[in-house]
Amino acid sequence: MNSLEDQARAEAIERLSQFRRSFYQSLERRADALFELAEAVLCADGPVSSLVALSLCPEFRRGHGGLYDALAAGRIAAEPLQDALIAALPQQAPLLFAVDVTPYPRPDAECSPERGHCYAACRCDGTRKTIPGWNYSWVVGVWWGTSSWTAPVDVCRLAPDDDLVVVTAAQVGALVGRLAAEGRCGRPGQPVPMAILDCGYPAPALADALAGVGVQVLVRLGDEGRRVFYAEPPPRRPGQVGRPARHGARFKLADPATWPAPDQVHVVEDSGRYGRVEVRAWSGLHQRLQTRGHFTGRQRPQVVAGTVIRVSVQRLPDGRAPHKTLWLWWSGPPGLLPDLDVVWRAYLRRFDAEHAFRFAKGTLGWTAARVRTPEQADRWSWLVVAAYTQLRLAVPLARDLRRRWERPPDPGRPLSPHRVRRGFRHIRHLVGLPARGPKPARPGPGRPKGHCSGPARRYPVAKQTDKADNPAKSKNSR
Repeated sequence: MNSLEDQARAEAIERLSQFRRSFYQSLERRADALFELAEAVLCADGPVSSLVALSLCPEFRRGHGGLYDALAAGRIAAEPLQDALIAALPQQAPLLFAVDVTPYPRPDAECSPERGHCYAACRCDGTRKTIPGWNYSWVVGVWWGTSSWTAPVDVCRLAPDDDLVVVTAAQVGALVGRLAAEGRCGRPGQPVPMAILDCGYPAPALADALAGVGVQVLVRLGDEGRRVFYAEPPPRRPGQVGRPARHGARFKLADPATWPAPDQVHVVEDSGRYGRVEVRAWSGLHQRLQTRGHFTGRQRPQVVAGTVIRVSVQRLPDGRAPHKTLWLWWSGPPGLLPDLDVVWRAYLRRFDAEHAFRFAKGTLGWTAARVRTPEQADRWSWLVVAAYTQLRLAVPLARDLRRRWERPPDPGRPLSPHRVRRGFRHIRHLVGLPARGPKPARPGPGRPKGHCSGPARRYPVAKQTDKADNPAKSKNSR
């Protein structure tokens, strides 16, 4: 190796070591067992299929009782860990963050409280679209280029009575505050962070909840056949009487006859995978809202203006013609105009978060842990996020330990998360182990003879109809 390669390797070792120390310091109770549990996730042979099997890994130097005790009685300080995750972001990251909700299925856990109906795209019978479990809202950093790597920076469990808009706005607001504290945004000349969300989020409600926060909000608009926007009302004529108009010209997404001339147009003649891309934007549009959902308690309907963006492509990456047009909603700080070339490319990067969810569930075993309480699931989720971040920081240090039948990676592209994890146990000796070894101890006395605790309490699955008496908790604020 030359001096530049040695310096880059030393910097990568220092970044990974610093994150491991910060991660260990955020573990306030059962720190050693929790840290070694994350080590077992990183070094286990093959995908994690059960929680108890991790106690057999040499990296976890305690018994299976210590494993469950760490999740049951441990404590993780979320805020210091979030600060460490922000500090671990690459310096060249474009500050694009995908926000999405993914389920932690627990269909048969009748003794687990606070379960709700989570969206499931496919069930065995082909008819049901929900599954009992816990919903988790993830905030994942993405960047340009084709890669399966992302940077999870926050994960939050949604209780059945939580408002999706309130929780999401709190996550995004806290993220912007941490980025500003790190000196990544908030100053003249620095980029404005962008939160990218799918069509399950009410765009006007999020824009209203994040008013005053220095962030761009990009939401895909669904229900294109019926969705209608309105322009600003025309100025009142001299001597005109009556109540001032609140809505101007009608703008229906499915009716091109209602579209005026766009305020911005951006055309990419040859984008590669999508062919010719045409992006049009109309600013100052708003929807006709009601005083319900997020806007409950307002004396009059709110007017939340934003920019409606239409993205049309020539073809899909597989060569098929697109079956519908992509519509986006954008809002940002006052005086900031959307960069259309950044907007349409940024939304495509939102799908990289799906790779992170799939890897966390299928390989790191995020949903394989059959814990009972939601607090245990929260601790386990943070351990999975910390383990994934260590894999990302270990990319410059990992060797390609591919099997004979596996293809070599493309030149210039980093190793995949799966291949980095395969060789992580060979990196541990370079970055140190903050956790202390277990103390000698004798087995406990166990349950007293003849003791019977009785059957565990059963909890019903919360339903959306349970919120009928409290409309302020409703998530439908459109």
